[in-house]
Amino acid sequence: MHAITIPEPGGPEALVWDEVPDPVPGEGEVLIEVAASAVNRADLLQRQGFYDPPPGASPYPGLECSGRIAEIGPGVAGWNVGDEVCALLSGGGYAEKVVAPAGQLLPVPSGLDVNRAAALPEVACTVWSNVFMISHLRPGETFLVHGGSSGIGTMAIQLAKAVGARVAVTAGTKKKLEQCAALGADILVDYREQDFVEEVRRATDGKGADVVLDNMGAKYLDRNVRVLAVNGRLAIIGMQGGIKGELNIGALLAKRAAISATSLRARPPQEKAAIVAAVREHVWPLIDGGHVRPVVDREIPMNDAATAHRVLEESGHVGKVLLVVP
Repeated sequence: MHAITIPEPGGPEALVWDEVPDPVPGEGEVLIEVAASAVNRADLLQRQGFYDPPPGASPYPGLECSGRIAEIGPGVAGWNVGDEVCALLSGGGYAEKVVAPAGQLLPVPSGLDVNRAAALPEVACTVWSNVFMISHLRPGETFLVHGGSSGIGTMAIQLAKAVGARVAVTAGTKKKLEQCAALGADILVDYREQDFVEEVRRATDGKGADVVLDNMGAKYLDRNVRVLAVNGRLAIIGMQGGIKGELNIGALLAKRAAISATSLRARPPQEKAAIVAAVREHVWPLIDGGHVRPVVDREIPMNDAATAHRVLEESGHVGKVLLVVP
């Protein structure tokens, strides 16, 4: 098969479409003939040499994919050869074939093109696990998501609205904010021109946000604590703004607030399977019913993954950038 390899860390040009051995499914695994994968920030870090795959994972980038089951390994029940699926992966999605644990498979939602289903696993699992399983966002609460026009952001807006929350977003251009509004966002903050703490507090009569989903890390830590409402919950899922920040414990105590920080890739298979099962139970009916949809900015041939990485680095996209097997 062919896959995107990274012979040496570097810029987008470091991604090489090369012939590699076919993977073989083991106990509890299936072999997927890949239709598409999607680009995530973690892939850029891996390409640069800053984010190695977990032990035992595929060395190729790609944390999600869609396609058809080509082979079923021992001990797998409930799936058949030919089933259209999408999958949460620890790596290997940038390839013509990939092996995935059966517990990390999801059926392609009804009425959805198999390619576009590649935009779902990582964002759905990240948002559901952090915003609902950990932070317990409830109807009527105010939810703030940074990077509202990203893949994570576009999914978070839709899921929060689907459960009856009020949604605030930050984004860097008027066009991106308009697209967030079209998905249901209520409070729009241009982070280049406005202070999100002031804007969210103004819009909530001084109360603040009950749940914050943050991809920035250190850069936003102090302001995220300040924007929290009493009993607020801050979920950190990224560190685009650095890894070390100063935390005002007094402010956190005064608000009886909580901070969680999680990653998805290195979790044990049983934890991922539990998240995937929850997503299938709670999110998939919303997609099947047309209430939530994947937002896809563009599709790019997988053998031109370098272009897709440049698109993500330029941050002009909205939603997910897909890599389609040529």
